[in-house]
Amino acid sequence: MLKGFRPASDNVAAYEICTMKFLVSPCSGIQGRIKVAGDKSISHRAVIFGAIANGVTRVSGILEGDDVLATIQAFRAMGINITRASNQPDDNNYEIQGNGLHGLSQPASSLDLGNSGTALRLLTGLLCAQPWPTTLMGDDSLNQRPMGRIIDPLMRMGAHIESADGKPPLNITAVEPRTNPLRGIEYATPMASAQVKSAILLAGLYAKGRTSVIETATTRDHTERMLEGFGYSVLKIGQKTSRKIGQKIEHVVTIQSGGELFAREIEVPADLSSAAFFILAALITPKSKLVLQRVGVNPSRAGVLDVLQRMGGQIELQNQSDVGGEPVADIVVRSSKLQGCDVRGNDIALAIDEIPVIAVAAACAVGVTRISDAAELRVKESDRIHCLVTGLKALGINAKENSDGMVIEGGKLTGGQVQSCGDHRIAMAFSIAGAAALDQVEVLDCNNVATSFPNFYPLANQAGVNIVAH
Repeated sequence: MLKGFRPASDNVAAYEICTMKFLVSPCSGIQGRIKVAGDKSISHRAVIFGAIANGVTRVSGILEGDDVLATIQAFRAMGINITRASNQPDDNNYEIQGNGLHGLSQPASSLDLGNSGTALRLLTGLLCAQPWPTTLMGDDSLNQRPMGRIIDPLMRMGAHIESADGKPPLNITAVEPRTNPLRGIEYATPMASAQVKSAILLAGLYAKGRTSVIETATTRDHTERMLEGFGYSVLKIGQKTSRKIGQKIEHVVTIQSGGELFAREIEVPADLSSAAFFILAALITPKSKLVLQRVGVNPSRAGVLDVLQRMGGQIELQNQSDVGGEPVADIVVRSSKLQGCDVRGNDIALAIDEIPVIAVAAACAVGVTRISDAAELRVKESDRIHCLVTGLKALGINAKENSDGMVIEGGKLTGGQVQSCGDHRIAMAFSIAGAAALDQVEVLDCNNVATSFPNFYPLANQAGVNIVAH
């Protein structure tokens, strides 16, 4: 598995070419049946909840990308026995010997979470309630990402977190659980963020009283589903109007401290965010028909399917079932004539990680696509708005960036060189763009693809995308 380097700057011109690049040639169609890697969000949470549950949790299909491996290593450093239960390279089965809610041990040194914003934010919520101090940090990229959105609510709960400008490293001070525990709060999230919600709920497991998170837009609900799967009581309330915060409430999640989690078996479905790149490939290349097997289609993160279908994408769900509380399905995709559309509001909340896919689809569509309400993209692994618009222009597409999104005029993708900005999702999206381009596309700085999809390159070639890695 390749470990990548990514500079801290968000300026595309400041990036240096790293050791790995993809050369993509036009292809004549995407065919077959494939299964993409396990869901990253669920894999993170399976490790976290397995570690603080009572007993042995067995997880099959876990994603062995750099991000999830960083989470596994962090819990090993905190005294949790986590073993790979199979010698077969494709099994990805793990056993986690949980020590219960109060069974973590102080790590000997800082916990380095690499490029994983999910791991850092969720572990901050968990570790700010522990009776010992610790420091959380990441690579150069992660150490430039804003953490104030979790620091603020956690400090309202009584946590003590120090940082420079609200960015990692985060120095977390011990709490005294008997005399001065965290306090439960009711918190209305100012932005749609499943990571903020999850960090607060993890802290709420240890806080005195009830902890409620109020969302005005739907976000991924993997944390709530997994808490329930581990036997913890979760109260969920749907849409209503709140006079207190003066706006419509989309969702309220409440937990009460004092419970326990109990080990279980978890099957991690295929990752919809990873599958989205292959859905895109089949939509924009001619004579394609692709089946993606056992993909997680949780409604709280399936916005990319809704947007692509609204653009005219022929996407069908077959063999739908439920696996451990998570809906899964086979996704059948056929070549389609796409139309531009507006992408905003709840679309963004439900498809924030898939905007690079939607942007490339827009480049191949007829008409104009306007993406707005997506300022969050500025503080991802890169400034995704700037990187996407710059890359699309390099491939002959008329695109313009706005403060909270972009306007893309569909056309013909030419060949050319694109800088991925060290961002795994940008790299994969432009690699798929190359499959539908008129000439070869060179995508630079692709090392970080390993953070979320370590077998992207060989699987893409298996499906019919012509990629050579250098």
